[in-house]
Amino acid sequence: MISKIHSITVNWLNSEIIEIEVDINNWMPAFKIVGLPDQSVQESKERIRSALKNSWKKLPTNRIIVNLAPADIKKTGPSFDFPIAIGILLNSGEIEEKLISESIFIWELSLNWDLRKVNSILPATIKAKEKGFKRIFIPYENSPEASIIPWIEIIRVKNLTWVIKMLNSEIALDITPKLDFKDFSKKANKFSENSKFDFKYVIGQNHAKRALEIAAAWGHNIIMEWPPWSWKTMLSKSFSGILPELSINEAIEISKIYSISGLLTHDNPIITKRPFRTVHHTASAISIIWGWTNAKPGEISLSHKWVLFLDEILEFEKSVLEVLRQPLEDWMITVNRVNATYTYPANFILVWAMNPCPCGFLTDPDKECICSIRQISNYRSRLSWPLIDRIDIFIEVPKVKTEEFKTWEDYSWRETSESIKTRVEKARILQLKRFENTKITFNAEMQTKQINKFCILDSESEKILKQAVASMDLSARAYYRILKLSRTIADLEEIKNIETKHILEALSFRKKEEEV
Repeated sequence: MISKIHSITVNWLNSEIIEIEVDINNWMPAFKIVGLPDQSVQESKERIRSALKNSWKKLPTNRIIVNLAPADIKKTGPSFDFPIAIGILLNSGEIEEKLISESIFIWELSLNWDLRKVNSILPATIKAKEKGFKRIFIPYENSPEASIIPWIEIIRVKNLTWVIKMLNSEIALDITPKLDFKDFSKKANKFSENSKFDFKYVIGQNHAKRALEIAAAWGHNIIMEWPPWSWKTMLSKSFSGILPELSINEAIEISKIYSISGLLTHDNPIITKRPFRTVHHTASAISIIWGWTNAKPGEISLSHKWVLFLDEILEFEKSVLEVLRQPLEDWMITVNRVNATYTYPANFILVWAMNPCPCGFLTDPDKECICSIRQISNYRSRLSWPLIDRIDIFIEVPKVKTEEFKTWEDYSWRETSESIKTRVEKARILQLKRFENTKITFNAEMQTKQINKFCILDSESEKILKQAVASMDLSARAYYRILKLSRTIADLEEIKNIETKHILEALSFRKKEEEV
């Protein structure tokens, strides 16, 4: 008799249902696994042998053939341990068959029959639900991560003996309660209410605060040029406090990426706040785009939905910056490997901070710059014009004057991050209604068709914009980016049509090539 068990292989974001066939016959004793398994799958034989022995079950001494179908898909990772063990026990008559056909089994066995936490449970659960399976058996520690997915039973398991009793109806199935995303998100984010990183603590810099507010609502890339002592750290870290809340669909989309990267835990099973990833200037292009030979998602994918912050961008290698050009345009990255091609989402806001020159004091009114013209030119040349053309907002952040420090103690009158976030959320609601029944969720994602429909200008505004494009020698890409930025500015004011003042403010954030 051939027993059949269903499992899932997750090659990063690509998931496939795997049918595990187990045949036990009286030929020469052996334990063979076929169907394009990698080394970690082949090692399952020893883990299964020890786990069955320590759970008081015997591995048959006959010839055991395990086939992982379809055979043309590479099987990776240790998560096939358990389904193979279940297939052997089913074939040996140790467990009943009634729950098997409607279930998915995925996890790694330890030598003492306990189950180990595995990565990629969230995308595996989503795949199981899509294929119509009623339940999925997963390790106890992974259960909160999968419990957010509706219409499928999440059976949490601690060890092999426990599963055998469940399948034989000796004990009830341990079904994980469904996770209430709104309630969990509220509890998880409660600590941020009294965050020390708040715009109210930033002295001055109203222009920078306004630019960051526009960038947050929604999706506009921004470069900030600032000398030392201009509150750049406080501004950048406070930015995360005004980002709009995640919807449940966005949370699942982001959490899938973090799940395959092994960054979810039992206490933090789902991402509840928009990502804010900070990358050091020594990072390589590979670490930003993807993870070396295993094609692991890089920083741009971990920043999906929302922020990738690069401080001191002119300290990065030029080759590192140039690899961002395609993701900024397409909002995804495709990784080609010998045996497969992977595509990861990379829809993020790029926030860049830069010093004006190597010493940092080029624009400082109080301290003289010691850099030569050649040094400044070489330094700034690392940022190419094609990259600048993909940026919506370019601002200069001035140094905070000493006399402004006297207002430090009295910050009660300053606008808080919470009030700024309220405006951002209102703009978000307007945009979600505007793009209802489309795949677009915010203004920066609009293509030409949506721009022509939602960014209509009156004759005066159109005249100003065309004159500015001509005088500033802007590209067609910049023209459309100005329209999208104007649309966001109007949304923040809850105004239906783009007005001249919105165009003028959007233009104030643009730069000529020679000014960069």
